[in-house]
Amino acid sequence: MLEGLIVSIDAMGGDNAPDIVIKGLEHFLTHEGEGRRARFLLHGNEAELKALLAKCPRTRERSEICHTDMKISMDEKPSQALRRGKGSSMWNAIADVKGGRAGIAVSAGNTGALMAMSLVQLRPKQGVRRPAIAAQWPRKDGMAVVLDVGANVEADAAQLTEFAILGEAFFRALYSKESPSVGLLNVGSEEGKGHATLQLAHERLSQSQLDLNYTGFVEGNDISYGDADVIVTDGFTGNIALKTAEGTAKLIEVFFKEALSGSIWSKFTTGLNALALRRLKKQIDPRRANGGVFLGLNGIVVKSHGGTDAIGFSNAVNIAIGLAESDFQTVISERLEALHDEDDNIGFIA
Repeated sequence: MLEGLIVSIDAMGGDNAPDIVIKGLEHFLTHEGEGRRARFLLHGNEAELKALLAKCPRTRERSEICHTDMKISMDEKPSQALRRGKGSSMWNAIADVKGGRAGIAVSAGNTGALMAMSLVQLRPKQGVRRPAIAAQWPRKDGMAVVLDVGANVEADAAQLTEFAILGEAFFRALYSKESPSVGLLNVGSEEGKGHATLQLAHERLSQSQLDLNYTGFVEGNDISYGDADVIVTDGFTGNIALKTAEGTAKLIEVFFKEALSGSIWSKFTTGLNALALRRLKKQIDPRRANGGVFLGLNGIVVKSHGGTDAIGFSNAVNIAIGLAESDFQTVISERLEALHDEDDNIGFIA
């Protein structure tokens, strides 16, 4: 039986699973996790996984295979996945968290199916109506956290307030910052901008006595180039922003490659500036921010991008283990209880 911090892995989830999953774990153990006590429960086809583990000795030593022939396809509808998905690699990975066998689950599989299965098995925390997906976001001086980036197409003022609580606790757990700043995404930073839901959420957050470091409205450019640590929005807006940023990063990388290989002189200067260019490439690499976290559930589930590579999956595992080692679930529960006590006292209506 595995001992230590147990991470449950949907080894068959993702565009290139199980290959990138096992390679991602090996990359994590080689570069990030050698001194960590994490162990892995790998849910998937035993024959395929054993063949991959034969080439990844670090992962083989720290893993146990839990065989299943069932997996959820990337284009499967959540309702269909729920009907037929019990016993699949995704379902079983989440079940380990529910049953206490693992501290956290990671999957690069179908986002809708993963959210549906997580909701059914883990249930939202008391005081949370719908969980949110939080994503890390590169910025000029480190990382920010944005939520929701896809779980809730619409969100009322009460949900946006809950997202602020969830995101603030998440940021503190990841980056050990005592009082991260929280901003509400809007079309302008001035008072009076935005629709009624945003105005009501702004009023609620401004009045809160929860000791949140709420700084008010932020604009789209502030996500990457502002001062707010946590940016709160609905899942429709957040998902579009996330996909736009990922596409922009890829486009910049293409432009750089074309510009730096266009002539003999540019190739020469590229060699002279190789170190700086490698640093820049790393800064704009979307894989650094891979790993969306389902916040607000009675258990931790991390969603890796379905099309990521081994480095990206390794980052999602690193995030998962960092959260499992923190007390952010306890902090969230305490904050939510205080928030709803406060709402009852002031008669807040979303």
